[in-house]
Amino acid sequence: MAQHIWLIPALPLAACLLIGAFCLRDRQKWAPAFLILALAGSLALSVTALHAKPWLGGLGSGTDEWSAAPSPEWRLTWLSIELAVPRLAIEVGTLLDPLSAVMLVVVSLVALLIQIFSIGYMHGDSGYGRYFAYMGLFSFSMLGLVASNNLLLTYIFWELVGICSYLLIGFWYRKPEAAQAAKKAFVVTRFGDVGFLLGVLALSKSAGTFNFIELHTIIAQHALIPFFFGQSVFVTVVALLIFSGAVGKSAQFPLHVWLPDAMEGPTPVSALIHAATMVAAGVYLVARTYFIFKAAPAALVTVACIGGFTAFMAATMATAQNDIKRVLAYSTISQLGYMMLGLGAGSALAGIFHLTTHAFFKALLFLCAGSVIHAVHSNDLYHMGGLGRAMKITAATTAVGGLALAGIWPFSGFFSKDAILASVMGSQSLAAGIGEPGRLALFGLALLTVLLTGYYTTRMWLLAFTGAPRENPLCDLEHKPHESPAVMTVPLIILAGFALCAGWFGGPVRWFFGGGHGAESLLVTALATGCALLGIIAGWVRFRPVVAPRTAPAWAGLGRFFADKWYIDAAYQWFATHVILGASLLFAWVDRHVVNGFVDGVAWFTGRVGVAIRRTETGQLQFYALIIFAAAVIAGVVLAAFAAGGP
Repeated sequence: MAQHIWLIPALPLAACLLIGAFCLRDRQKWAPAFLILALAGSLALSVTALHAKPWLGGLGSGTDEWSAAPSPEWRLTWLSIELAVPRLAIEVGTLLDPLSAVMLVVVSLVALLIQIFSIGYMHGDSGYGRYFAYMGLFSFSMLGLVASNNLLLTYIFWELVGICSYLLIGFWYRKPEAAQAAKKAFVVTRFGDVGFLLGVLALSKSAGTFNFIELHTIIAQHALIPFFFGQSVFVTVVALLIFSGAVGKSAQFPLHVWLPDAMEGPTPVSALIHAATMVAAGVYLVARTYFIFKAAPAALVTVACIGGFTAFMAATMATAQNDIKRVLAYSTISQLGYMMLGLGAGSALAGIFHLTTHAFFKALLFLCAGSVIHAVHSNDLYHMGGLGRAMKITAATTAVGGLALAGIWPFSGFFSKDAILASVMGSQSLAAGIGEPGRLALFGLALLTVLLTGYYTTRMWLLAFTGAPRENPLCDLEHKPHESPAVMTVPLIILAGFALCAGWFGGPVRWFFGGGHGAESLLVTALATGCALLGIIAGWVRFRPVVAPRTAPAWAGLGRFFADKWYIDAAYQWFATHVILGASLLFAWVDRHVVNGFVDGVAWFTGRVGVAIRRTETGQLQFYALIIFAAAVIAGVVLAAFAAGGP
């Protein structure tokens, strides 16, 4: 199977090239066929790889870590260039292990369903062929990132994913908001990527390799040759640098500000790259390099603290958003924080488990939002209402996705969310790193996030699908809301099935109740379910009887604080306007008056000297003879003085 893993990312790339060659201007209707066939082939190969060995059994066996060193037949190096100085090998190859096997299936399956949905959603768009070409390039980049066997190749695909995100967010580039959002996403994520690149370079210089398996062996044997500080401090710094890349790509605090604005792209783009796959790349990166974080407990605690705070912060913001896609965007940031919390608590399995279930139910919710927007031509929840009667399939599948997001049994989010909470409750690494009160504070923050998740999910569903239809200036009487066509609803139904059942794959119940947690797990489940139900009830009481105003008067101040995103975006804007722009004005003044002044002064001085010298050019022979005689006399005096002072 390892001999054919390269085909999984290669097929979408071939589809992208074919679409670019034949379907950009003419025959655009054939564009989705190329990509869907390619992704179907990638999915078939991914499923074959997943079942080639009992990966799923391993994920549900109660063991918290998968094998970090797969047997040789599961890794393949296609190209290796040995460098004499420094001692390093640059490789192009693939790695198949439980982590990559599961991720390949998740990415290819979700991508396939979203492309089918896109046929209906993007129908009639002038950039129809270009859209599917971009999606093919993104699928190639993301699958290549997952299958890479070394850090350097991972970084290359990492940047390709960033470029695809820029292209897709700004797909409707004639909209100023879309163009600005694309630039914002590209610039903000670059801050994290610089740290990631520094970490890759530092680690490869000290280890002499980019290969994941070799790096694991070197770090396990404490054989690194750090070029600053001691080995433990060096590994911690490298882990934090790698994590900075994950902070940018997975929209963690303080680099989370790009993701909500990225909703300016088409909704299927939001479903694929900003909910299910690309933003999960940061979580995947931490899991892939987990052996580094295990050797750096301080970095692992940092991951948990940032993840826990991000989960809570983004959940509060989601409660005050009126744009249906922004509600889901902040929800995505919150759930990514949950995944980071699980990783930081010492359970890579719990984090990846939640990544897998989240990919299905969040892709479902975004596509449901796309179905609603397709019907009412507005993103505003207060332009909706009563859609449940006209869009029964969309309403039902949104409810399934919402219950999975809230973590209600038996939906998939219940198992993965509770696995993370149980990991935090029983985490010895957190207790050692931030003390028992700190660990309990993180656990309490996670429970509060569960309550908020239930609240904003219920609010979104009730405002969109219940009550009487509300005035919508973008939808006239001739185009009343109606259910989306089958090409859009069938993917919703399939994803709803995964949102309901994905939590049972791989024996999560056996992992959760048989993994050594026991009665503690039952307590965690009771607390988490109670908080989720309390949030749902609060949302139902608040928004079910009547159409509530956009901001509750009793909570007006707090609501504005959440709606204004904790003023973090405003703080960035102030810093850019006053500090960066002020510094640039200062530098501009220095450039004009000091640097240019010095250069202009040199030019002026040279000119004045030239004018003075020019006056000596008289053309009179006797004047030149006088100058020569004077020079000879001066030279004679100087030589005599030196001779008199010599030995």
